[in-house]
Amino acid sequence: MKSIHLQHTLPNVFTERTDIRSDIWLQDVTFEKGNFYLIEAASGTGKSSLCSFIYGYRNDYQGSILFDEDDTRNYKIRHWIDVRKHTLSILFQELRIFPELTALENIHLKNGITNFKTEKEILSYFEMLGIEDKLHQKMRFLSFGQQQRVAFIRSLCQPFDFVFLDEPISHLDDVNAEIMGRMITEEAHRQGAGVICTSIGKHIELPYKQIFKL
Repeated sequence: MKSIHLQHTLPNVFTERTDIRSDIWLQDVTFEKGNFYLIEAASGTGKSSLCSFIYGYRNDYQGSILFDEDDTRNYKIRHWIDVRKHTLSILFQELRIFPELTALENIHLKNGITNFKTEKEILSYFEMLGIEDKLHQKMRFLSFGQQQRVAFIRSLCQPFDFVFLDEPISHLDDVNAEIMGRMITEEAHRQGAGVICTSIGKHIELPYKQIFKL
């Protein structure tokens, strides 16, 4: 996938509003592979909705979302399976991890499908992010910041043309945020991929081509 194109997209819940002032909603916006983008948002402006629209979890919007100019409304389940396995990775704000599994088991679930990373690479990610001692702990016993780092590692365990990071450092200290920034930059460059990050406050420092206000 070379581009994600939003054409006059707007959540259905916002259709009665007349005060929309946004660089994203109701605009013509294209995210291009290989570039980094930041979407700054205030609470209640539809940030998480945008993530779900692009990832195909929800379709309660007007306008269009195009992948390489193909309207995703026409996608069948098999299309979304292929996109989520090979093309589009995501780190959800709410993480969507399995609390009764260990940190490593959560990663193995994803990497077992894609076979994209070696065990050595996975273990090195845990070490880089300072959670190598949490490998075999159940996720429900980890702090949100630790869970956030595990979910980030999971997002790297697949090939992608774009990775969507929804508030990836909301619960991280500056040191870990900087480490995560280096990791995603290296991985994106390795894959020639685009990165789309969202933030309602503290944002991950990356070489952004463009910053949008949602």
